[in-house]
Amino acid sequence: MAFTIRRAVPADAPTIVEFNRLMAQESEGKTLDANILGRGVANALADPNKALYYLALQQDEIVGQLSLTFEWSDWRNGWLWWIQSVYVKPEWRRSGVFRSLYEYVYQAAQADPDVIGLRLYVEKENLGAQQTYLSVGMDWANYLILERYPL
Repeated sequence: MAFTIRRAVPADAPTIVEFNRLMAQESEGKTLDANILGRGVANALADPNKALYYLALQQDEIVGQLSLTFEWSDWRNGWLWWIQSVYVKPEWRRSGVFRSLYEYVYQAAQADPDVIGLRLYVEKENLGAQQTYLSVGMDWANYLILERYPL
């Protein structure tokens, strides 16, 4: 099935907020603060240095999303693009939505000589998502993520 992929615009904020809310609830059992989430999405949409959102559409329906954030690697002298905020509507899962989003981003990364890799993190218990990411050619990294949150 073919999907149209486009960059999100500020008018897409309510959908992105809802997808992020659902993703956090489903994957981590977390209820996000709607005010903070709304401001975070609005800030990202207003400043492409913070994040870029991409949406997958079937006709006029938004059926999935992902966002990109950026990390400079001094070791490799290039940019790593982090895939985040992945969400596909349940009724559209296993129909190629994520694969279409991923291929769009992958091709854009390949076309940019300053981009050296794609990364993402996934919940330890989210086996379905792990299999999906492996199926598009991603591999396990040799890193664990540590955090100190909140500050």
